[in-house]
Amino acid sequence: PQGSAYVIGEAGLTNALYDVGFSMNEVNPDYVVVGETRTYNYEKIEKAVQLIRKGAKLIGTNPDLTGPSEEGIVTATKALTSPIELTTGKKAYYVGKPNPLMMRNAMKKLGTKSEDTVIIGDRMDTDIVAGIESEIDTVLVLSGVTDKEVMQEFAYRPDVILNGIGDVIGERE
Repeated sequence: PQGSAYVIGEAGLTNALYDVGFSMNEVNPDYVVVGETRTYNYEKIEKAVQLIRKGAKLIGTNPDLTGPSEEGIVTATKALTSPIELTTGKKAYYVGKPNPLMMRNAMKKLGTKSEDTVIIGDRMDTDIVAGIESEIDTVLVLSGVTDKEVMQEFAYRPDVILNGIGDVIGERE
């Protein structure tokens, strides 16, 4: 709370940080926060590296390497954060799925318990593992990153597998 951040991300990320009391700072921030963005460039990487070397902590919004788009698979946050991690030798703390703190805070905000909650996602490595590690039922939709072939690469399984998010309504009890 009341911290400052240098943000590499879209306006929604900056606005969310403002909403919880953060100020934007390109000189001596507490954090360098990286989210998905189409305005990522070498200059921003250099700036982030300099700020982290001066003591800023590196935060990533999620550990996804890739994500789905209408054009196919695209680069996601961890891939954007990796050059900064490699250059500084500092690992980012990822606040998004599968971070158990995020899951607990979400359930608290929703006023639900794990036995009354379900996580729906298209990734085995973040969405489904987040549910398993948080003891929440899991639903994998095959309309995103993970298909049945990719799913076989993992040692764990979702509770329910659906073709797409539109099939969720048909699964209600």
